[in-house]
Amino acid sequence: MTFIDEEFGEVVVRKSATARSVKFSLSPDGRLRISAPAFVSDRRIKKLMENSREELQKSLMVHRPKKTLRDGQKVGKSYTVVFRRGEGEGARVVGRQIVVDVRGGEDEVEVSQAMRDALVKALRNDAKEYLPKRLKVVAEVGGFEYETVRFSHASSRWGSCSSGGTVSLNISLMKLPDQLIDYVLIHELAHTRFMNHGAEFWQEVEKYDPNYRRHRKALKMFSPFV
Repeated sequence: MTFIDEEFGEVVVRKSATARSVKFSLSPDGRLRISAPAFVSDRRIKKLMENSREELQKSLMVHRPKKTLRDGQKVGKSYTVVFRRGEGEGARVVGRQIVVDVRGGEDEVEVSQAMRDALVKALRNDAKEYLPKRLKVVAEVGGFEYETVRFSHASSRWGSCSSGGTVSLNISLMKLPDQLIDYVLIHELAHTRFMNHGAEFWQEVEKYDPNYRRHRKALKMFSPFV
């Protein structure tokens, strides 16, 4: 069984007669996997996932790859990293700059929690400015209807769509080329008509992105983690 979660995207459930308890894991492609005994109901599995949501979020954060920042690096669509030489190790968003305090003459530093917080703020600002407008344009082209848009960052998924029509978008989309952003938007809007990844779903995606196979492959070169 598979189902779509607003935050974690497509969740894969596998039941087994030999399983003794419900266990959560992360597949190599970033999907949340749940293994459970055959007698456990789907409703019970979803309830357990809901109760474990905070722990699952933390687990996903642990799997984030290490990142570095460079002086002059572009972030999102409109931000630039600026190193400030000094004694501190903080970071903050100032206008369209992410100002990072560094010691000495470093040109590249490993991302600290303070830097990550600043990156999240910058990408969220970018996402709120760009994504709702772009989603509306793409939806109008295909005649798609959705209820609302929400943003996330503690997720291994670029986006998801609930059965109620809520489109959830990862703020890290702002790191992608425009054509890949559009692919993700089309992908999630197609879920408003097909809540699975069957043949009809991909046919729907192809109507509005004839190059979706190439875009889908290219997307794997990027990480949705901030």
